Amino acid sequence: MRALRKAGDARPALALLPLDSILVGDCVAQMAALPDKCIDMIFADPPYNLQLGGDLHRPEGGKVDAVMDLWDRFDSFEAYDRFTRAWLKEARRILKDDGTLWVIGSYHNIFRVGAALQDEGFWILNDIVWRKANPMPNFKGTRFTNAHETLIWCAKGEKARYTFNYRAMKGLNDDVQMRSDWTLPICGGAERLKNDDGHKTHPTQKPESLLYRVLLAATRPGDIVLDPFFGTGTTGAVARRLRRRWIGIEREPVYIAAARERIASTLPLDESLMEGVPERGAAPRVAFGLLVESGMVAPGTVLTDAKRRWRAEVKADGTLACDGRGGSIHKLGALLQEAPSCNGWTFWHYDEAGSLVAIDALRQRHLAALV
Repeated sequence: MRALRKAGDARPALALLPLDSILVGDCVAQMAALPDKCIDMIFADPPYNLQLGGDLHRPEGGKVDAVMDLWDRFDSFEAYDRFTRAWLKEARRILKDDGTLWVIGSYHNIFRVGAALQDEGFWILNDIVWRKANPMPNFKGTRFTNAHETLIWCAKGEKARYTFNYRAMKGLNDDVQMRSDWTLPICGGAERLKNDDGHKTHPTQKPESLLYRVLLAATRPGDIVLDPFFGTGTTGAVARRLRRRWIGIEREPVYIAAARERIASTLPLDESLMEGVPERGAAPRVAFGLLVESGMVAPGTVLTDAKRRWRAEVKADGTLACDGRGGSIHKLGALLQEAPSCNGWTFWHYDEAGSLVAIDALRQRHLAALV
């Protein structure tokens, strides 16, 4: 199913919705106050219910940052299941018939959430494995290193005409179909929000590259995205960047303050960059779109060949556009040269301090950061 939307969908009056704002309070109560069928997509990162038995320490004695907050604690599995069913019931009510729901979780909770999703009537489209390029080691050496989380992508029913931007995902992946296993780094560096003491503002902040892919896959510019567990606002920041409307729900004042400041400083992409291209070794494979997702290459960047014959603009989905033609870095390079193939990594260049540098240098920097 490719970029389908149900005909005759009546969009609610935007003035009635608290767009581009954070609703303060309990997620179930706040969703209950929203009208029926008003949301295009929901991204939910609910409490993990980690059931930790005590502090975890590194071999040298340092304490590991873990989720110890009250919002992640439930008295029993039954209590967690009741909470899950309550928010899923409201999520289904406010989601449009052609809308989709994404839920992310770890092995602690995702199976219970998955069962509740099906009990509530959702139709599972995919389970996505987010393979963390730089996971936290298992310090005790008693289990496999937990190196992934799972996302479940659902429609409201088996016959729902949901949005899936197939071509954008293919373009993001160098003209190869996007798979259900995504290798992306965990949130770190300048992107990781920290308080004045240098500690993480939120223990489970998700990387913007993950939300970038989710929103680009299942929404269109102007769509309304709701995040009932908003935290420090990754969903809102990426939604604003991609020119989607958003609603967040959060009850923790520290997270709300951080989210508002973060989103206010996020610059939306130029509208022209939202237009996708209409319609395809031993070293780790890197898609050019991954560099766009991570922010290493900004949409709107102009690339040229080594002789400066052609100028191509980078689009939000990782494709390039030049003189009315478009495609992946490889496909467009071949089209412009009227050649059967092209290695886009060495053909396209960017300007760095007045000199042209092949974009392969950016790929190598990306790979070096994963080591």
